[in-house]
Amino acid sequence: MNITDIKTLGALKEAGYTSKSIKDELRDNLIEALKAEHTIFEGIHGYEKTVIPELERAILSKHNINLLGLRGQAKTRLARQMVALLDEYIPVVEGSEINDDPFQPISRFAKELVTEKGDETPITWMHRDERIAEKLATPDVSVADIVGDVDPIKAANLKLSYADDRVVHFGMIPRANRCIFVINELPDLQARIQVALFNILQEGDVQIRGFKLRLPLDMQFIFTANPEDYTNRGSIVTPLKDRIGSQILTHYPQDVATAKKITEQEANKYLNDYSHIHVPEFARDILEQVSFEARDSDYIDVKSGVSARMSITGFQNLISSAEHRTLLAGDANTTLRVSDFLSIIPAITGKVELVYEGEQEGAAKVAESLIGSALKSTYSKHFPEIKRLEKPGEEQPYDSILYWFAQHGEFELLKNIDDRSYTDQLNMIEPLEDFINEHQPDVTNEKDRVFLKEFVLWALVEHNKLSKSRVSRNVTFG
Repeated sequence: MNITDIKTLGALKEAGYTSKSIKDELRDNLIEALKAEHTIFEGIHGYEKTVIPELERAILSKHNINLLGLRGQAKTRLARQMVALLDEYIPVVEGSEINDDPFQPISRFAKELVTEKGDETPITWMHRDERIAEKLATPDVSVADIVGDVDPIKAANLKLSYADDRVVHFGMIPRANRCIFVINELPDLQARIQVALFNILQEGDVQIRGFKLRLPLDMQFIFTANPEDYTNRGSIVTPLKDRIGSQILTHYPQDVATAKKITEQEANKYLNDYSHIHVPEFARDILEQVSFEARDSDYIDVKSGVSARMSITGFQNLISSAEHRTLLAGDANTTLRVSDFLSIIPAITGKVELVYEGEQEGAAKVAESLIGSALKSTYSKHFPEIKRLEKPGEEQPYDSILYWFAQHGEFELLKNIDDRSYTDQLNMIEPLEDFINEHQPDVTNEKDRVFLKEFVLWALVEHNKLSKSRVSRNVTFG
């Protein structure tokens, strides 16, 4: 028999069911998952040796948890995935507002029902996916929202005195009894609201409009906070911090390879099929490097963070830029081009907070600067150094390419031409072929080779060896 077929308290007892607290559920199921070597937090990359082990230890310790980190560091996703560690179903007294455990009812309604009906008390089953509640902390949040208040309509309908505790309307936290409760951006919660959490976290006492209700709520609290919020908008009051068992620091991807995994995973959720667009691995590297450059930029407020969403939306813009070109050129297929990176400027300007110097430069110029820095950083990992100063008479790897420009003058690369014409244009610069053969001999895919040819030109521009100008988004090198 399926456990959810059990409909009464007596049948539940006969089945041998035993209740456990939510923290014990999480702990026991985590232990089983670790023994079986199951991946618990799916799709979260870069935390395997840092955040996730700390989170697992906090669960084993049965702690309430604060995830502290800058925006776009998967804090909310981590909290939501903890639901997978809950039992699939738990029994609830039917009609209970606060998910009363049939074996240990805590509300007046459930206690009276169990006393009246005994083993015939009706029960329902709550799936793990229903056992998470979230609240974004905003300045307008009240104690009534999260704890509860007196409901005059209920008092009138039931003809009850305000002295009767049945007039109480439970807030979000009591209604999330036996659930994971997530409060996002905790420092934004006003201090007086944070104070209302003290006893809920520690003793389980709830006081609503003078009613001191002894409700030993069974909850797992997960808080998220941005360290910048501590100075800009508020703080976590000290007694509340003292009641949070573990504070875990999150972080951004620590290398380009991890960042690429995150971007591909997240961007693909919203992109249509783009199998007709070839994406060179070099292009993915450049895109991720933009975020790394932004996090080190003097123009950007690093305290506010540079979210992983910048790379995700940037990748979507790259794909859309290539798709737009196929529609205009009438091509069935295309390859990302270095010039497509100009299309990610809107994804950058909307995702970064500029300091005063950045505001003076302008958001678009800062974005172009970040793209240029990413091009230079990525280029230096794959090709010879482009020296700013050269010794007279010393042969340089780029001499033949620069000599070609000295002989032929400016070279215009049209924006929306088809792939065949684009390839033919770049092949006109004959020294590029020999240069790629010498320094990237393992790159045999013709589409990747063409991308690298344009990449070399942009790198020479960034190192001031060539000039670049744009007219109607066509690019002229010279």
